[in-house]
Amino acid sequence: MRREGVLIGAIAMWRTEVRAFSAKELALVETFADQAVIAIENTRLLNELRESLEQQTATSEVLQVISRSPGELDPVFQAMLESATRLCDAKFGNLLLYEGGAFRRAALYNAPQAWAELWRREPAIPVGTKNPLSRMIATKQLIHVSDLRTEQAYIEREPSIMVLADVAGARTVIAVPMLKENEIIGAITIYRQEVRPFTDKQIELVQNFAAQAVIAIENARLLNELRQRTDDLSESLQQQTATSEVLQAISSSPGELEPVFQAMLANATRICEAKFGTLWLCEGFAFRAVALHNAPPAYAEARRRELHLRPPPDTALGRAVSMKQVVQIDDVTMHQSYDPEWRAAIELGNYRTVVCVPMLKDDEPIGAISIFRQEVRRFTDKQVDLLRNFAAQAVIAIENTRLLNELRESLQQQTATADVLKVISRSTFDLRSVLNTLVESAARLCEADMAAIARQKGTNYQIVATHGFPAGFNEFIETLPMEPGRGSVTGRALLEGKPVHVIDVLADPEYAMVEAQKKAGFRTMLAVPLLREGIPIGVLHLDRTVVRPFTDKQIELVETFADQAVIAIENVRLFDEIQDKNRQLQLASENKSQFLSSMSHELRTPLNAIIGLTEMMVANAARFGTEKALEPLRRVNAAGTHLLSLINEILDLSKIEAGKLELNHEPVNLPRLIDEVIGTAGQLAEKNQDCLIVETQENLGALTADSMRLKQILLNLLSNACKFTKEGEVALRVRNVADGRDWVEFAVADTGIGMTAEQQAKLFQDFTQADSLTARRYGGTGLGLAITRKLARMMGGDVTVTSEPGKGSVFTVRLPSGDRT
Repeated sequence: MRREGVLIGAIAMWRTEVRAFSAKELALVETFADQAVIAIENTRLLNELRESLEQQTATSEVLQVISRSPGELDPVFQAMLESATRLCDAKFGNLLLYEGGAFRRAALYNAPQAWAELWRREPAIPVGTKNPLSRMIATKQLIHVSDLRTEQAYIEREPSIMVLADVAGARTVIAVPMLKENEIIGAITIYRQEVRPFTDKQIELVQNFAAQAVIAIENARLLNELRQRTDDLSESLQQQTATSEVLQAISSSPGELEPVFQAMLANATRICEAKFGTLWLCEGFAFRAVALHNAPPAYAEARRRELHLRPPPDTALGRAVSMKQVVQIDDVTMHQSYDPEWRAAIELGNYRTVVCVPMLKDDEPIGAISIFRQEVRRFTDKQVDLLRNFAAQAVIAIENTRLLNELRESLQQQTATADVLKVISRSTFDLRSVLNTLVESAARLCEADMAAIARQKGTNYQIVATHGFPAGFNEFIETLPMEPGRGSVTGRALLEGKPVHVIDVLADPEYAMVEAQKKAGFRTMLAVPLLREGIPIGVLHLDRTVVRPFTDKQIELVETFADQAVIAIENVRLFDEIQDKNRQLQLASENKSQFLSSMSHELRTPLNAIIGLTEMMVANAARFGTEKALEPLRRVNAAGTHLLSLINEILDLSKIEAGKLELNHEPVNLPRLIDEVIGTAGQLAEKNQDCLIVETQENLGALTADSMRLKQILLNLLSNACKFTKEGEVALRVRNVADGRDWVEFAVADTGIGMTAEQQAKLFQDFTQADSLTARRYGGTGLGLAITRKLARMMGGDVTVTSEPGKGSVFTVRLPSGDRT
């Protein structure tokens, strides 16, 4: 049995006489060997597919827990740890947080009771110096220990390792670090109680869970910071009416800064008795007026027309930002050093007194609030303090909005990832639907105008999913070659095998796809290769029609989508392979059935003639003059009968496998059927001088079954019992049994050679006997018991066996009693 030229198994057959197998028989066995290889490969592919789907489902479930429990880490950690332990076939595990040089247990799953109790008494453990956790901290890499008892820490009897190995029974361990900005914040450790290393796929799965745990911790931190800041802000704003109005604006517009700025500026201007006001935000080295209140029309129009201003250093805004403190100018007309252009702004606003308060975050200016009076009148200290409070609140609002937007973005990304995984699980083999959902989600979450997944078809592009491109662009791009190279962003991604980010293709000297750029109008491009085992199989690219770089988080998200696209493509490829193998197997099965049918017809007719003729020549030896040839004739008759039985068994098996064996269910006269079976089996018992016993319960009740096949089942079991029992006892016991359902039970017991547990495990397999020695000694094809169980199951029952070497065996057939019509 060979797969891709490599030997993976063999089928062997023996004859007890010297008789070479024919070419047709050898060809048949080769066919069976090919079918066995196909079946093995199909099973392997299906198991891999199931494993992949289980991992995707577990990831989706963890993401759902994260979305259902924002800010709550315990259920998230428990779900991650349970999924990691279960999917990696580990015995137990724990999730640790690294705090103050020690590990604290955050989640525990399926741990041995004694070890779990130790954790409860001592929730924090020091790292130590020679154990796996200390190595993990030192290297910031995962640690995979094949056998904990070979570790130096165990040999030197370090207490924590001794407890883990001797109390918890841990042998094989992996510890995967949870890294944030390349610093360890925790670890996921899972354990096996036997020496069995984890696979690369299992290790990768735990690493994914560790990365998700870091994301969940960061999300919870941001959410808690947001909640804390909101609480602090609420407490402060309750003290002032004006501040309360600002809070209302904040609460009514979460994530929107414009109404908050407008409310702040309106209150500051009103309470401080100013004529108008401006709120500035720092963008690079310039400032932009993001909110105006009651400004003169000419001044407001100038601010809208000149989006970014660079304030001269002697202006109120320039000084406030550079000195990081409040600046008040009583009369700007008396300030002779004002820049001429800025003096024009003074004239447009017609103001005299100005106060400017910087908005500082981490002691760096991020903006400023300026309020103006059109008369010379200095602002009081209380008014300046109030303006300081508004500036501080503006900083808080900006930061809250940033955190909230980051949180929303993170949750949107996780939700989108979960949605894509759901589509993959629901539409596993509808690749276009999955990939279209993926590119649409990527474009939406990353604020791209266009997105597509391209693969190679021959040497050209093949667009397998697209979003947002102008009509006709896909047809145009598919006429171009798709190959590694510097001339296109896609080609660079294929060449380098990593994401390629071009800020502006028109400013890129290597970019050569000028016509494509003109048709689609893209400027900023991001291309991420779809990698399968390190080899690019396509590219996911996102495009913007303006020059605006993608953020690191967006690039990371696109990489996640690219990984999901590879999973979807691989799933479909494996499914198509399985379908093709199944078609091949079905065709081979049909050919086998046709061959067996033909063989049956071609062989049974001459065999019946031989059997009939030899029986007649034995029965009428005097008439035919065959008295001296009786023994050879009996041998020929016995061989022919045996061969006919073999052909019938093979034909029965073929019909069962093809689903073409039809049962004739009818009421069975059990007493008469049992008499007929015993009448036939009695001759077999006499041959080995066995005592044949029949025990039947009275009032057995009705049984509807195929009487001919039931007789075949019982004769097969009794024949085997007589064959393997010499000068012993063979019994047929029939009774009614009720265990939630009514059954008729036929038990065939013998005092013969019996079987080991290993022999029983393969007893009902096709062409399989207890062992080769038994087969040589007692003969048989290895089909009888296999057909017996299949027939019993087709009639709604089953066949079981109990046996002990040297003491005999009991085969039990159970069929449902009552009327089956």
